[in-house]
Amino acid sequence: MSDAKTRIDETVKANDVVLYMKGTKMAPQCGFSQRVAGVLNFMGVDFADVNVLADDEIRQGIKEYSDWPTIPQLYVKGEFVGGCDIITEMTLSGELDKLFEDNGVTYNKDAADKIREANN
Repeated sequence: MSDAKTRIDETVKANDVVLYMKGTKMAPQCGFSQRVAGVLNFMGVDFADVNVLADDEIRQGIKEYSDWPTIPQLYVKGEFVGGCDIITEMTLSGELDKLFEDNGVTYNKDAADKIREANN
């Protein structure tokens, strides 16, 4: 298990934005992963995707690493942000924009605004 924790830690620290998900950013394998990857893709965020379905150690390890039971899981600048519901709420409230801005993560503000407009 420590090997998985080491690999997760290295990935989270080496990338500004990481999404642990079922599938890949271009081919999500569950609705929750699709929603979060879709938001990040639409907003033009450059993010690393880790397919937990391809590695059982990572699939279990990420849950222990974050002490969060579900996937997807989003990390920004090495910090766990949350899963699908939290990312959805943060997107709609503008908190995700602020998180990206505070951490120097490039994203498309107009796209973020369009998401909010479409959900009002």
